[in-house]
Amino acid sequence: MMNEYGTLHKVDGRYALGFERFFLHNPEDVFHVLTNPGDFSKWYPFATGEMDLKLGGEIAFDDGEGTTYTGIITELEAPYLFGFREVEDLLNISLQEEGKGCKMIFTHTFDDDSWAVNTAAGWHRCLDVFCQIVNHQPVVWHDNAAKLRDIYRESFK
Repeated sequence: MMNEYGTLHKVDGRYALGFERFFLHNPEDVFHVLTNPGDFSKWYPFATGEMDLKLGGEIAFDDGEGTTYTGIITELEAPYLFGFREVEDLLNISLQEEGKGCKMIFTHTFDDDSWAVNTAAGWHRCLDVFCQIVNHQPVVWHDNAAKLRDIYRESFK
């Protein structure tokens, strides 16, 4: 059984926060939701819905407080791999066929671990919404951030 909670590892002097999710959908269907700009902006923080889906393409972000920036797509192999650089952080999302569905491996690599607990709780919530979208469910942002921060604070000790 897959652990629904993320893990934190130190890799080559950086930190890698990893999550796994399983879907009863083929990689093509999950990849479509993952890379569709309209769906991406529903679950990914600050995404504007503007995405040039090609290697080297840009993804537009806006924090809603006056800061806009772009991410650069660094890996794109449909329907199995989507990766991009957002400022100095790297995000890598891979899909692997597994049984009658697929497993998603989500990895966020960054330098400063002081935000690891908050980041893990945030991604956990975002991935919950991603799963809702993939499974054609209404998007519901649960009020569980504080509980998740407590879980990750204990887990990352």
